[in-house]
Amino acid sequence: MSLPRMTKTTTLALLLAVAVALLAPQQLPVIVYKLALVVLAGVAGYILDRALFPYARPDHFLPPPDAPCETGCCGPSRLFVAAQLRRAAIVAAAMLAVGMGL
Repeated sequence: MSLPRMTKTTTLALLLAVAVALLAPQQLPVIVYKLALVVLAGVAGYILDRALFPYARPDHFLPPPDAPCETGCCGPSRLFVAAQLRRAAIVAAAMLAVGMGL
C-alpha cells in the first residue's frame, strides 16, 4: 500500500509548524492567516479561470481513453497542455499577487 500524495510534504509542513510553535508561538496566528489568504487566492484564481474560459476546460480536450490515436501526438493533447498551462498561470498569478501583498 502506498501513501497518499503529498504525505511527505504535509509531514514536513507540520514539523515546521511545530518548530515555529516551540520557537516563536506568537507567530502561529500570522502563519495561519497568511496560509489562509494564499489558499483563498488559489481558489479565486481557479474560479477566475472557470469564469473567463467556461468552454475551454482542460479535460474537454482529451480524447476518450479507448479512442484510437489518429492525429498522432500533435492533436488534442497540445490543446490539453495549453489549457492546463493557462489555468496554472492564472492560479499562480492570483496566488503571487496576494502573496506579494502580504
